[in-house]
Parts: sequence; C-alpha cells; structure tokens
Amino acid sequence: MPTSPSTGTTPTVGPPAAGASAGSAPTTGSTSTDRIDARSRLVLVTLAAAQLLVILDTTIVNIAIPQAATELGLTADGRQWIITAYALTFGAVLLIGGRIADYWGRKRTFVLGVVLFAAASLLAGLATVPAMLIGGRVLQGAGAALMAPAALSLVSVTFPSGRARNTAFGVLGAITSSGAAVGLLLGGVLTEFVGWRWCLLVNVPVAAVAVVAAVLVLRESRAEGHGRLDVAGAVTIAIGLGALVYGFTLAERGWVEGGALVAIGIGVVFLVAFVLIELRVAAPLLPLRVVLDRNRGGALVVQTCAGAVMATVTLYVTFHLQQVLGFAPLVSGVATLPLALAIGAVIPVLVKTVPRTGPKPLMVVGPVVAGIGVLLLTRVSADGSYWTDVLPGLVVMGAGMAAIFVPAQNMALSRVRPEDAGAAAAAANATNQIGGAVGLAVLTNLYVAHAGAGRSAGALVAGYDAVFLGAAVVMAIAVVAAVVLLRNPQLGEDAGAQQLPAMH
Repeated sequence: MPTSPSTGTTPTVGPPAAGASAGSAPTTGSTSTDRIDARSRLVLVTLAAAQLLVILDTTIVNIAIPQAATELGLTADGRQWIITAYALTFGAVLLIGGRIADYWGRKRTFVLGVVLFAAASLLAGLATVPAMLIGGRVLQGAGAALMAPAALSLVSVTFPSGRARNTAFGVLGAITSSGAAVGLLLGGVLTEFVGWRWCLLVNVPVAAVAVVAAVLVLRESRAEGHGRLDVAGAVTIAIGLGALVYGFTLAERGWVEGGALVAIGIGVVFLVAFVLIELRVAAPLLPLRVVLDRNRGGALVVQTCAGAVMATVTLYVTFHLQQVLGFAPLVSGVATLPLALAIGAVIPVLVKTVPRTGPKPLMVVGPVVAGIGVLLLTRVSADGSYWTDVLPGLVVMGAGMAAIFVPAQNMALSRVRPEDAGAAAAAANATNQIGGAVGLAVLTNLYVAHAGAGRSAGALVAGYDAVFLGAAVVMAIAVVAAVVLLRNPQLGEDAGAQQLPAMH
C-alpha cells in the first residue's frame, strides 16, 4: 500500500500572524483554522465514514440476533457473545492500535484496520456455524481498534485549531453519540427486508470505498522518535480490560456462582500491573500523562459515563418497544430515530457555541439534560404510549448527549504531545467502548434484580425502570466529574497543536 514517507521533522513555527490569537496554532498546509477546503472535506468524509462503521457495529446486529440464533442454532451464551465479542476485543486492543498508529503511520494503520474490518464482516456475514460468526465479530473488533484511533488522530493533525477543528470534532461527535441509535434503525431495516446477514455484509462495500478514498486523499503522518512497542503493557491492558468486561457480563448469572468476582479480580490485578509497567517502561503504551491531565481525564470520565448510558438505554428502549409495546423490528428501529435526530439538530448550534463558552459549561449541562431525558423514560408502563412515555425522553436525552460529545472528543486530544496523539485518540475511543460494555453489564444486573424471571409486561417494565434510573445515576456521576475536574479550558487554544507533525 503506497504511503508518503514522514520526514520525522517538526515544522518551524513563527510568530502568530496579524489578528491571530496568541494561543492559536498555525496551519499545517492542510486546512485553515476557520474554513475547511475541498481536500480536507474529503479527508473528513473518509474518516467519518470509518468512524460510523465502528459505532454502527456496536448495535446494528442487536435486532438481528433472534433470526441469526435460529438459523445457526446459537445457545443463550452464544447470543450474548455476538455483542460481547466485538466490544471486548475493540476495547481491549484499542490502546495497542493507537500506539501502532503513532509509530507505524496513521494512514497505513487506518487502511489496514479498514481492510481487516471488511474481511471480518464478510466472514461473519457468511457464517455457517456459531464459531464462525463469533470469530468474525472478534476480528471486527480488532479491525475497529486499528482504524478508530488512527482516524481520530488523523482528524487532529488535519484540523489543528480554530473553527475547522470544532466543526470536524462536531461531526465525529454526532457520529459517536448517534451511531448506536442509527445502528438499531439500520439493523431493523436490513433484518426485516433482506435478512440478518446483511447487518454484517453491508460493511464490505462501505469499507471498500473508504479504502480507495483513504489511499487517494489521506496523507501519512507519524510521531517522531523510536517505534518500540510496549509488549508487556499491551498484554496486561488487553487481559485486564477483557477480564473486567467479561466479569461484568458473567455477573448476569450471579456474582459468585457465575464466576464474575473472580474474572473482575483478575482484571483489576492486570490493570494495576499495567499502571506499574507504564510508570517504568521507556516507551509506554499509554503515557500516564495522557490520562492524568486534569482536563483530559475529566473529559474521558464524562465520556465513559455517556458511553455507558447510550449503549444501555438504546438497547433497553428497543426491548420495551418490541416486548411490551409489540413493535416490529423495523418500526422499533424507526421509533429510536428521534434520539439521533435530536443529536444531529443540536450539533451545529453547539459547534458555534463552544468557542464562546468554552467546553466546561456544556460538559456540565450536557449530562444534566441527558439525565433528565433518561429519567423521563422511567415513566414507561405496560399500557403506556410511545408518544408520551418514550419519545420525549429520547429527544431530551439526545440534546444532552450532543452537548457532551462535541467538546469531549476535542478535549481528549487538546494540548496532547504529537507522539501521544494516537494513544490519546485510542483512550477517547476506549472510554466509549469500555464504558458501553461495562455499563451495559452493570445496569443489566439491575434489570435482572427487578424483573427476575418474569416475562409479563409488568415484570419487564419494572426491570426497564430500574435500568433507566440507574442510567440517570450514571449521568449524575458525569456531572460531578465535570464540575470537579474540568478547569474550563478554551478549545482551539491548543499549544500542543503547534508541535503536531506536518502532513506529507
């Protein structure tokens, strides 16, 4: 795959041009700070398409699971692993993918990730036995873990500062926060009209276009310095995160008898080992300075909470629509669309608002509004109405989520060293994925505790109410984190952007 070589040099930065603010970064030749030129627009479209694939595949197969289970003879555990295999692999491998992108080349890593993702989608879509489907989902997660951090760091170096950067991250924020809901809609359409396999096969043509576009429009960039991979860190973080998510998944069967506490304990031990390794190794997989920065760390905490709530609420709203209100898969998918529409409607307003207010007000107000939306969903009942019990909550929650994701991803990469761009991008993606996986597992235990083995509408609704109330508590935690940790930094005043490597 042809790539442009990196010179390994950092462009010389002179004094700001007349009218430029002291903290603003100069252009790198790829785009101005306020306007997105035609080529940069193509770059953004290419990277956004890949980000959409990554997010869609967290939920697109949810509605298709019953059909796939019947055709392939999946057991209850097998049905669960269709979802868990993707999230588990994606979250565990993300930091490795980010570091590979930093030193091997972001464009090269992105293309490899998209190709692997497409091949895995083809394998899973053509599955004839359960192992083939679940194995394909594992490989999908690995491909996503390569292309997602590479895409985010490429956006960071293409749009180093100014309104163009806010717009670019606004686009990615919209995709990140609405992709799960759109996945449910698309999954419903494909399952009802062409079959469950196309929930996976649809990725192949999109990925093919993304690869061609990437080769033509992306420019290679990589971090300066050596490219040694922290193998010990890679192994411990993969095992630690994997065991942690697996443990919370097992908790649905029981904390003790299901082996959940053992798996969680193993995960904690390996995560502690990872931190100790990162403190000592010369080239850490995740430099702790990336997450210990107060503003960045606060943004990641808020984003983790948002990922947990998005993954859980979209799934249980779908369950309510189908199991209690009796909606067909397609109708159920359409009924979740207002969440995505609310996010899309609010994003353009927030992109213009962030430069004036700074990120902190939005990251405090966002979880408050999203939490109110989730609380509105606790009104669902066995004989209730979609229009009064579900729709208002989805719209309010969508507005709140938009206010979180627009500044959060931007902050995750603000003032980051050039050699850490991939690691920071990976951490930003990992918070969504791991937050979603752990949040879904933890809040599902609330459902089990309140619904029990009941299959009546009343028992189901009792479980859903508990889940939505728990999700509102998670949003309250996000509010506290934003108030306590964030210091009201100004986006666009990115000192680190001046040190970003040139795009060749």
